[in-house]
Amino acid sequence: MRRTWLLFAQTVTIVLGIYAVIAALRPEWLGALSVQRAPTQVGIGGPGRGVPVLQAPNGAAPGSYRDAAARAMPAVVNILTSKALRETHPLLKDPFFRRFFGDKLPPQEQMASLGSGVIVSADGYILTNYHVVEGADEIEVGLADGRKAAASIVGTDPETDLAVIRIKADKLPVIVLGDTNAARVGDVVLAIGNPFGVGQTVTLGIISALGRNNLHINHFENFIQTDAAINFGNSGGALVDTHGNLLGINSAIYSQTGGSVGIGFAIPVSTAKNVLDSIVKHGQVVRGWIGIESQDITPELADSFGLGRDSGAIIAGVVRGGPADRAGMRPGDILLAVDGKKVSSTNDMLNLIAELPPGGKSKMTVMRKNRQSTLDVTVGRRPRQTP
Repeated sequence: MRRTWLLFAQTVTIVLGIYAVIAALRPEWLGALSVQRAPTQVGIGGPGRGVPVLQAPNGAAPGSYRDAAARAMPAVVNILTSKALRETHPLLKDPFFRRFFGDKLPPQEQMASLGSGVIVSADGYILTNYHVVEGADEIEVGLADGRKAAASIVGTDPETDLAVIRIKADKLPVIVLGDTNAARVGDVVLAIGNPFGVGQTVTLGIISALGRNNLHINHFENFIQTDAAINFGNSGGALVDTHGNLLGINSAIYSQTGGSVGIGFAIPVSTAKNVLDSIVKHGQVVRGWIGIESQDITPELADSFGLGRDSGAIIAGVVRGGPADRAGMRPGDILLAVDGKKVSSTNDMLNLIAELPPGGKSKMTVMRKNRQSTLDVTVGRRPRQTP
């Protein structure tokens, strides 16, 4: 009897030891085996009786992005803009005329639109799309915690379709900026916004492509393409990585129906950060300019003119008296490099020149009649483009 009791005690001790090790190292194994009884309504399984069911363990499901969404969502806001309908007849603006015929005049209606934005500073600065706030008379921002605040426009940049607005409020949630240079095709991303005004929504996808341009959406294009669902109202919202860091500002979709078909475009956060800094500092975006028109060199164009190369930007026109003209650049020259940085296309040329500080000097390498030369160009300030 004593031997049997000793054997039982040893067995219980070993089982409890194994249970303790599993509970410490692999608690999910225990959760997967748990069975709980859920209370049910009378009539299911008989009065006062429950039905045995399998219950999953508490916690995030494998592969969940709830933490990333929770970090980013508070900083994504809804933007409601309103614009008064403009009166066409000058008599409608006359106070006496309106007082005399007021009851018979049409009401002063408002046009309203919805969009999204991202809080990027505790000082109340919000990044959104230019087309979200374009022409707005009033802007109201709805925060994720239910607060609402009037916003003012700090500055806009139609050439990248970005705008900076500002609100005055305390304890604002701020998103963390990510690194677009580290982003790669295939990375998982989340799109956060207010589609169709239904409320804050998160959609999932991957980065489908990087550096998309020649879409004729904006003047300066370097889009992140994603298949995360982006719809009307998502404009100005956040594209974030799996850590909840901002990668881009959702801007446009390709669609023949008006709904998402899996081709959306976001402006990289690197571009948005430069626009934000320039607008806050100068009130507008300041870019370099040298006064040239160009076109890409294609293999067909290279063969036709015997250029001997199929990359670069060929100078199609030079503004008379402009920086390039004064430096000796001529139509037909091929721009190869700007301050040692290779120019592979017109898009490269535009971005490299735009980054140059006005008033400074830049060394530009050109090819003329199969001979390379370097020109010293004093950079001018790019004229502000009207939308």
